[in-house]
Amino acid sequence: MSCHGRLLLVAGGLALGGCGRQLPPADPRFVAELMQNQYGWIRSERISPPVASRVTAYAALAVFEGLATQSTTLRSQSGQLAGFDPPPAPPADQPVDRVIVALAAERVVLDTLFREGLPQTQAAIATVLDSLRASRTALGIAEEVVARSEAHGTVLGAAIIAWAARDGFDTTRAKPWVPQKGRAVWVNSSGVDDYVPQNLSGARDLVSFANPSASLKPGEASERALIVNRPKSDAIATLRAINPAGATEPWWGTLRPFILRRVDECPIPAPPPYSESTGSAFHQEGRAVFEASRQLTEEKRRIVLYWADNPGQTGTPSGHWLAIGSQMVAQRRLDADAAAELFLVVSLAQADAFIAGWDVKYRTMVVRPNTYLNRVFDRRWRPEIITPAFPEYPSGHSVQSAAVATVMTRLIGDSVAFDDSTNISIGHAVRRFSSFRAAADEAGISRLYGGIHFPMAITNGASLGQCIGKLALERLGTRRR
Repeated sequence: MSCHGRLLLVAGGLALGGCGRQLPPADPRFVAELMQNQYGWIRSERISPPVASRVTAYAALAVFEGLATQSTTLRSQSGQLAGFDPPPAPPADQPVDRVIVALAAERVVLDTLFREGLPQTQAAIATVLDSLRASRTALGIAEEVVARSEAHGTVLGAAIIAWAARDGFDTTRAKPWVPQKGRAVWVNSSGVDDYVPQNLSGARDLVSFANPSASLKPGEASERALIVNRPKSDAIATLRAINPAGATEPWWGTLRPFILRRVDECPIPAPPPYSESTGSAFHQEGRAVFEASRQLTEEKRRIVLYWADNPGQTGTPSGHWLAIGSQMVAQRRLDADAAAELFLVVSLAQADAFIAGWDVKYRTMVVRPNTYLNRVFDRRWRPEIITPAFPEYPSGHSVQSAAVATVMTRLIGDSVAFDDSTNISIGHAVRRFSSFRAAADEAGISRLYGGIHFPMAITNGASLGQCIGKLALERLGTRRR
């Protein structure tokens, strides 16, 4: 009997490593490692939170679709994500290894999305993927299965990239944006003169006041500012370094969502009219931030810095929550399919959280607390951390944290206590949370403690995120029935 005549179905997928040899089950640790490494790659490139969320969304889709190939448990997102049309899987008598398919697809996606990345980032991506591939092939998978799997993964990755090219991102790279004017309108308060290098080394670091992303506030070379000091070329379009003196991704709300059918499908209340009158709703928002800053304890300050997640020094909010997710793979003993499912739904919910949140931000153009408080309460008042370079309402941290917590609560469990070690590398101790919702709530309130968001931005931002998370769970069919 030929090899094709002896197919075996095991562990949710076709399993034939060669003539008569079953393929080993997929190890969930490869998914966790890819999730975890998103943090470092985002951090290395110093990209903005919205761009980071887009990268991780397509990376997660590549892993999921790869594992869904010839799977009896995972369901492809074809027909579920608008316009996504992956190639058909090889026929049943041509078995593939799902892990190798996923790794090959991931390579195409990451190599393309990081094509303008720094050499060290590209090398790190290659090292991780090469290592994971070597670990898989060392298990004795037949050469013909490896070759077939890589060929299909490459085609799959190309299909994902072709779909990504139609999401509207490219058109935003050179689209001009003219700031609005008016007392009620957000204006970036950070300027070049406010910045100096965070770490100066005669060996390689550059002081460049022509590039504000290279600098930090004088005397505050600490986690108050979290901005890096090595500039990237102005010719880079896809992976630009965050520019704290500019406007971050003003057209992001025009991108094609992943889950939402309309960018405004999850509406939130409009912010109250701008007013400097005592007793007005807007004045009360300002008063809340002012009083919170006067009652800042050491524990609250630790919360502020823990959740700062600023681009440049960290993996941004997207990377932080994916790092938490990667820790859950081992802690909750998820199998590879469950890990890929978590990676996918979390990443797509995050991506839509940034698209929807940024749509509201640049439509409402609400001033930041520092501008308002300096104008109305105390011209010497300063926030605990640097105010980000985009409008106030709603809080991006609140939107995406609530979306992720909603997803994780459903997929992993309610009241799941966990330790988060994501920020050890930047000097924070491990922090323990009683649940994902508790972590999301703390991420949101950290922005009030830090003096960069009004309470309305946090509360309504969380509502927006919860709506997106629920829709992600309802609409993304990840399992075969």
